[in-house]
Amino acid sequence: MVGFAQDTMSNDWRASQVNAVKEALAKYPYIRFVYTDAKGSTAQQVLDIENLVEQGIDLLITSPRDGKSMTPVISSVYKKRIPVMLLTRQIESDDFTIFLGADDHKIGAQVAERIAERLHKKGRVVMVTGVPTATTAIKRTEGFFEALKAYPEIKVVAKRNGNYLRGNAIMAMDELLNEGVMFDAIYAQSDSMAVGIRLALKKNGINPKSIPIVGIDYISEAREAIRSGEQDATFIYPTCGPEAEEYILKILKGEQTPKYVDIPSQMITIENVEQLAPIF
Repeated sequence: MVGFAQDTMSNDWRASQVNAVKEALAKYPYIRFVYTDAKGSTAQQVLDIENLVEQGIDLLITSPRDGKSMTPVISSVYKKRIPVMLLTRQIESDDFTIFLGADDHKIGAQVAERIAERLHKKGRVVMVTGVPTATTAIKRTEGFFEALKAYPEIKVVAKRNGNYLRGNAIMAMDELLNEGVMFDAIYAQSDSMAVGIRLALKKNGINPKSIPIVGIDYISEAREAIRSGEQDATFIYPTCGPEAEEYILKILKGEQTPKYVDIPSQMITIENVEQLAPIF
């Protein structure tokens, strides 16, 4: 039995990640796949992991909402000789079997380079971040700020938490606009949040085409927004479902696997949006 303790299923990317693994394993009748929905609660995700272990799982998959707080429970599972697969998010120890994901630090840096190019190396940026305790959001922020050191005339004038959710991003953008924050570009750490940001801009009478918006994930709505000029760019962030399938089978067979598997990412703009399909 393979158990996936997911952070939340209300986020379309996270739900797609679970479904990708589910579909990948469906062809193997000898593998039972179960998943849990912590509904965005770190405490619940910890309980879900403990419950999956009690059910007798042979392999744990998880994307920890809080890499620091969840290190002890994930470490305890690993020390019980239950293989642990981390998808896209990490913990603060080496007590896991394998990590699969794209390089969030590198993507954050590439977002900064794209925005610097679009702003001709001078301007004001608003950043809407993902779940603050998740390693994806932490690294996407660190990479962005590190790359911005090369562009002293680009300033991040506001940073708001959007929790990778559309509704939260709408509220975050509404707050910024009500406060009168002036900006020239927007960095959304997920395309779902970019959708919310565009809705908030339109509601406040601002045309998204007038502001470069760069996201991450490359979902269908991002593709349409890039086509229409309402989003400047995004970066593919694979759900890792197909890759997870390969390594789940190897682990269950007792085969050796690498500790880290880097899943490639790629920038999507109007130049290549028609050549590459969205992740969902």
